[in-house]
Amino acid sequence: MEHTTVYPARIVRTMDPARPAAEAVAVRGERIRAVGSVAELMAYPGAVMDERYADAVLLPGFVEAHSHAGSGNVWANTYVGLVDRIDPDGRRWPGCRTIDEVLDRLRAAEAELQDPDEVLMAWGLDPIYFPGQPLAAAELDRVSTTRPIHVSHTNGHVCAVNSAVLRRFGIDASTRVAGVVKDGTGEPTGELQEFAAMGLVGELVEGSGLLNIGPEALRRFAQEGVNTGTTTLTDLGSSLLMDDDGVALYRSVVDDDFPARLNVFHFGAGIGPVALSLPEAADRLVRLRELSTDKLRFGNVKLMLDGSIQGFTARLLEPGYHGGQPNGIWNVSPEEFLEAFETFHRAGLLAHVHCNGDQATQLFLETLEAILTAYPRPDHRHTCTHSQMSTAAQYRRMAALGVCANIFANHIWAWGDQHIDITVGPDRAHRMNAAATALRLGVPISLHSDTPVTPLGPLHSVKHAVTRLTVSGRVMGEHERIGVQEALEAVTIGGAYMLKMDHEVGSLEAGKLADLAVLAEDPLAVEPERIGDIHVLGTVVGGRHHATKVAALSGVLAL
Repeated sequence: MEHTTVYPARIVRTMDPARPAAEAVAVRGERIRAVGSVAELMAYPGAVMDERYADAVLLPGFVEAHSHAGSGNVWANTYVGLVDRIDPDGRRWPGCRTIDEVLDRLRAAEAELQDPDEVLMAWGLDPIYFPGQPLAAAELDRVSTTRPIHVSHTNGHVCAVNSAVLRRFGIDASTRVAGVVKDGTGEPTGELQEFAAMGLVGELVEGSGLLNIGPEALRRFAQEGVNTGTTTLTDLGSSLLMDDDGVALYRSVVDDDFPARLNVFHFGAGIGPVALSLPEAADRLVRLRELSTDKLRFGNVKLMLDGSIQGFTARLLEPGYHGGQPNGIWNVSPEEFLEAFETFHRAGLLAHVHCNGDQATQLFLETLEAILTAYPRPDHRHTCTHSQMSTAAQYRRMAALGVCANIFANHIWAWGDQHIDITVGPDRAHRMNAAATALRLGVPISLHSDTPVTPLGPLHSVKHAVTRLTVSGRVMGEHERIGVQEALEAVTIGGAYMLKMDHEVGSLEAGKLADLAVLAEDPLAVEPERIGDIHVLGTVVGGRHHATKVAALSGVLAL
């Protein structure tokens, strides 16, 4: 008989309304045998006690339904973001608080490169923190006018390059590609917005960045999961699944020893040319489902409509941007979006659609309603991901259409002050990331990090949704705060639901996979402002134990 291991804890928070709290969890093999009191569980046949978590708090392993495996890859490049970050190995990278500090860090990295033709790659830049202080070709030329320099903005939708890159790829006043920013004389500044423009220099980032991963990137990504209590991760937008070698990469790395579950979404539209036709891609994804395991899932698709609010490339309804900036950029035309969405929907696939601006949400909903009218499908769980500007009327429509919303609560802290003062103004900012409205109107929600856009960390997402505090201490929309229990449900059973995995993970119930987050403190027993500082001791994935590699991150600018 396979023995049952009983793990007592200080408290077990189950996210199961039938038994919300317990003393212990019993695990048999990869699955939960039962949850209850120590006395109850020790009465099960073959029960043995393991007290390693006796002083800890156990929750369901967190489910991150919008993340990128490429976050394990970006640390090979130079980090130049504003906030302090900790990489998967536990190293702290101090933030660059000024443009001069960004340039100093780039100069130091450039000095370490031996090959004069090697590209200097950096990431994490966000010029909105430095109003009136651009960083594009003129500034990057102060680092080098001969070495190619490529700096990705933290939102992943914009990059900056130096004049050497502009010359190399022939980008000049005659270039007619949307997103190539030009100055008053018509010359390109070196800022490239969205994927058509960034694709002009795509050769520089081959093998690097969010959409290019290898075995080490996947392993580092999984360790980030362990460090943050996240047992189910997504690679929300892979460009590798249409190639057998790409599929083989995931299958070879995500094995029995891999310390997380990974749900890989094909990037179906919004990043430029695709390898296969839409029907061919849909058919391949349906067939790839057969290769799925308990650890690795295929068969879902991501579609991307607009860009980034803080990058002014998101699509907004009236009254538009606070400062009257031009509306953002469609990454795919409405006609192309309809064709792609309809194709993948009819194939029975789950689609998560990137919608930052409310105009993007509106197009998503109008398109889905037309598709569902022509091709009804029960329990589709298509998801509006980011859903940052979605209005109350749009949430009512989501509820009617069976749509989920994966809400980017981390923006409230990371760019809340900028949204209030610069991007959309105080009125619309207070309505952003409206988790309370979504729940009130019956829309299933989760909260996400979009790592590496913001650091992976569901406890931080919980804190931001509960407090809605900005860096300066303002409350960005007090009436959109949600309770701690609601936020914890969002990052556990909520994320599992929109991945169609809630029958397996997301709560601690008999028969589900034994995935747990092991915490030093109880999120329901500390001040909401401290939830993000709770130390994660490790995770349990399918009954196997994994230790964190990082200490708690502190500091006023840390996410």
